[in-house]
Amino acid sequence: MTEVTSRGRIRPTGRTTPRVRSVDALAVGSLIVSLVVGVTVNPSTLWGFLPIALYGVLAAMGMPIVRATVVAVVSSLLILLPGPGTALEMAGDAVTDQVTIIGFAILFGGALAEVLRVTGAATTIVSTTLRGTGTTSTTAVAAGIMTTCCVLVTALGTLAGALAVAVPVLLPVAARAGLTRSATASAVFIGGCAGFGIAPFAGGTIAVMQAADIGYVEYLLRGGIWLPVLSFAIGMLIVPWIQRRTARTDDHYPAEELGAVPQVVDAHASRRASRAALVFTVTLVVVLAVATVLTIGVMLPLVALPLLAVVTAIAGGMRPAAFAHAVRRGVSSLAWLFFLFLLLAVLFTAIARINPFSVVLGSFGDDIGHMTPFLLAMTIAVIGWIGIPGATGAQVVLMDKVFGPLADVAGIGAGVWVVVLLFSSKADTYGPLPNPTMVGVMGLCRSTNLRAIFLTAWTVLIPIVAVYTLLILIGTR
Repeated sequence: MTEVTSRGRIRPTGRTTPRVRSVDALAVGSLIVSLVVGVTVNPSTLWGFLPIALYGVLAAMGMPIVRATVVAVVSSLLILLPGPGTALEMAGDAVTDQVTIIGFAILFGGALAEVLRVTGAATTIVSTTLRGTGTTSTTAVAAGIMTTCCVLVTALGTLAGALAVAVPVLLPVAARAGLTRSATASAVFIGGCAGFGIAPFAGGTIAVMQAADIGYVEYLLRGGIWLPVLSFAIGMLIVPWIQRRTARTDDHYPAEELGAVPQVVDAHASRRASRAALVFTVTLVVVLAVATVLTIGVMLPLVALPLLAVVTAIAGGMRPAAFAHAVRRGVSSLAWLFFLFLLLAVLFTAIARINPFSVVLGSFGDDIGHMTPFLLAMTIAVIGWIGIPGATGAQVVLMDKVFGPLADVAGIGAGVWVVVLLFSSKADTYGPLPNPTMVGVMGLCRSTNLRAIFLTAWTVLIPIVAVYTLLILIGTR
């Protein structure tokens, strides 16, 4: 726990709440149980599910996600008790695991996002998109904000980073048009989350494509495209409604927000930013087209992201030292997420050696076989939606590793599995409860109306759940 001193500084108090102590006690107790199991029980054993259950419970109880993952990894290693040779072999498997590859892709995405920000390409993309949608009315501005956030998040593959770049440019436009804080936050939330659902280099998208062994275009056709389609259709109804409800309240931006949209003042710098944005966009389109023709899968981001960063930096006139600094800053901001995926790779490598799935299939294979594919798929989707917290990519990986073998036994095909993973990993962005994404968007947009953004989320959530349920039903008939 921390406290604020009389000088405004934050310092630890040395006190912990009963909830924190109970979470820590659960973690320690589970590790002791894991050690006892490792000494007394031989693999394969159902105890192999303990680390996964521990991960979900600890995270749901409020333990930081990296700490919860570390505890789960230690639990799996205590159950397995590998010798030195086995431990080295597991380390090699984890480093080359496709889960770790997703972590590398996230690092490269962070580097690209920072290069786009430094060159001014990101701001140019935002301004160009706004000009294309128009600013003649609050409805047009709302549509422009949704489109801009969707485009930038899709291009950068990061929700928080892209919105941090876009929102400062969008707020003066919203203020001049008379858009309220609540309506602005709703538009940013809808557009950003829609873009994150189809971002080709986002960790969650890569994880789904890897799990189902499909390419990006098939990912969109199987279910990914429904998220932005429904989001924009609902957004064009709910955002104007929120605008009407809040227009007569004290929810407008103050006068200091009414300045011009930030632009690059120096003409030469402006040309460099425009050139960088153009080169980035053209290269991105070419890369995705080539990847579609050659059916390049999960390895695409490892090639495309560094390429995009280099060509954008060259087009933007970045010096090598500035480029290196931007890459280092972008990578370091997401290093914790790479570490999380590396830990998950170790966790799943250990669980694969404990092999609890063989026990489940041996004991309950007939029961699973008699369970309808639709019922099993929906059960898995709801468990992932409500029961498994964490970053989207990690969530997808966990769902695929735990429930993938059961889905195979039940005859759930790759097309339906894509929808299940989308359902389980994307629905929790919109509910059932308020979450950090909603609060973060409110903070960026300087809004305090949680009710409005929560209502926005639910109006998108309900049709999304309905459509994904229908797709699962059709795919399992």
